[in-house]
Amino acid sequence: MKTHIEVREGGLSASEPDLWLRDQGRSGAVVMFSGQVRDEQGKVEALHLEHYPGMTESVLGTIVEQACSRWHLNGAWVAHRVGTIQAGEDIVQVAVSSAHRQAAFEACAFIMDLLKTRAPFWKKELIDGCWIWVEARESDDQAAASWLQDATGRAPR
Repeated sequence: MKTHIEVREGGLSASEPDLWLRDQGRSGAVVMFSGQVRDEQGKVEALHLEHYPGMTESVLGTIVEQACSRWHLNGAWVAHRVGTIQAGEDIVQVAVSSAHRQAAFEACAFIMDLLKTRAPFWKKELIDGCWIWVEARESDDQAAASWLQDATGRAPR
């Protein structure tokens, strides 16, 4: 399986992960997710992300390895931006290829949910000319925890 893990300051291309994951017929599915800087209430001008170089890529790689151990994947792509990003711009891409669509959908969601809670990124929003640190969301923690529970609601052993 091939993997691509990248943290960068520049923009993201929508076609790049799709082209990189093409494998001449081995995969029946390529699932891609692009996350954007959102401005739900019309106040966020930009987002600034900081990270811990080296550690961030390592954590992202571990998350991808966990996905590969749960689903048979042919490839996985994770690219995350850092620095200042304007509202509406892409901030993250997660893409996977697999023989079957369900595995690709689930693995893509798994990687994104764990990335949101485990990767060492810190973010600030620019609102009315002031930078404000963004707190972790409980809904993100719940989404990540749901992957780590069995059908009875207990954490796997």
